[in-house]
Amino acid sequence: MASMVAASSALGASCSLAAVPSQATTSSNNAAQAVILRSAKLGGRSSSILGQSLAGLSVKSVAHKAVASRSRVASTRAELGDSLEEFLFKNTKNINLRQLMLSMGLAIKKISFKVRTASCGATACVNTFGDEQLAVDMLANKVLFEALLHSHVCKYACSEEEPNLVDMGGPTEGGFSVAFDPLDGSSIVDTNFTVGTIFGVWPGDKLTGVTGREQVAAAMGIYGPRTTYVLCLAEVPGTHEFLLMDDGTWQHVKETTTIGEGKLFSPGNLRATYDNPEYEKLINYYVSEKYTLRYTGGMVPDVNQIIVKEKGIFTNVISPTTKAKLRLLFEVAPLGLLVEKAGGYSSDGKISVLDKVVVNTDDRTQVAYGSRNEIIRFEEALHGTSRVAALVGASA
Repeated sequence: MASMVAASSALGASCSLAAVPSQATTSSNNAAQAVILRSAKLGGRSSSILGQSLAGLSVKSVAHKAVASRSRVASTRAELGDSLEEFLFKNTKNINLRQLMLSMGLAIKKISFKVRTASCGATACVNTFGDEQLAVDMLANKVLFEALLHSHVCKYACSEEEPNLVDMGGPTEGGFSVAFDPLDGSSIVDTNFTVGTIFGVWPGDKLTGVTGREQVAAAMGIYGPRTTYVLCLAEVPGTHEFLLMDDGTWQHVKETTTIGEGKLFSPGNLRATYDNPEYEKLINYYVSEKYTLRYTGGMVPDVNQIIVKEKGIFTNVISPTTKAKLRLLFEVAPLGLLVEKAGGYSSDGKISVLDKVVVNTDDRTQVAYGSRNEIIRFEEALHGTSRVAALVGASA
């Protein structure tokens, strides 16, 4: 742990130039700070990442890091082994987007540490933040809001814990709005299962009246035996995995561009098979065809395995008595972009989840993610026809 603290301090030293918000953003920053403090149920104490303030990261520091990366890297093509800074410098010219993704990467490091050190009782997992004991999901919520505030490039943000849009003080022109699930699977932290953070990034100042296809980036922070940061940029092929190293840096360790066929399934909401005969028939098919069951009850690890293993399907289907639980804005759309950028497909039974319009921040939906043939099978099982099959036929 001492080496991680030292590494984090070293990282913070290279991020010491803080952007100073203008007076025009002061009221917005105050509002955002109020949300941060309310979610934490404490006052006045800034968060830190292994001892390093989030406020230390700035647009200027990202530009400084980009120059440093350029001096070390002759190639302009992202490669395995690159740092997160090098990857972002090579793959996007948008300095604000680099800043945002780095800020969220720092927050994920802190959440990873807090999840590992959470004390879990009979009802909840808590951790110390300042002088208060906080539920670990609320702590993650606070850390992420604070990271977005100090990025200075986020206009609005909202989360499953704070679904109303919060003005973070960033610009509308050239800025972003971010929706996130701070800790998906928080109810299984006490069992030591893998949990994660999910977020999607939209340009400008809108998080309703938009579709998942309009995202400029999406990512997961995954807290398991390893801590990984799995991200995609809309303008860059593939979905990319970064591993948190012992020295506190992110290293690019995997690029996924193809999701192939393979008998691996993760069936969520199985209680829906009681009164959804189509879903029951689909599950029976997986079993009779001897698919391998890999299901943890956490959406993040169950979807991430499709990207890592490059095969399989995840399903979460509704029925007359089991309504949709998964939120389009905070979970379904960001994961949809990650899977589709990796070469897979997504569906709500009829269309890609990336084509569903977010009307309200609390909109919910059924979903499947997986390979082409698995999504065809899913859509045909539920509705008798498949738009993916039609697309494949039209392009053949």
